[in-house]
Amino acid sequence: MTTMDPPVTLELPLAPPAPAPGCGVCGALARQRAQAVDEADLSRATDCSVEIRNHPHPQRRGGRS
Repeated sequence: MTTMDPPVTLELPLAPPAPAPGCGVCGALARQRAQAVDEADLSRATDCSVEIRNHPHPQRRGGRS
């Protein structure tokens, strides 16, 4: 007896991340992403979004850091 595999379930893609306020790296990546979208280079735009999402920012806890 042969059975079919269950259907593949795909999730909606993540929304593009916003650059962290005041971060020059995130701002530059956001500009590169916008340019890539304008040029229909969605692979490069996705790469920029991944870099923005993964770019480390120290968590500020009260006072100065």
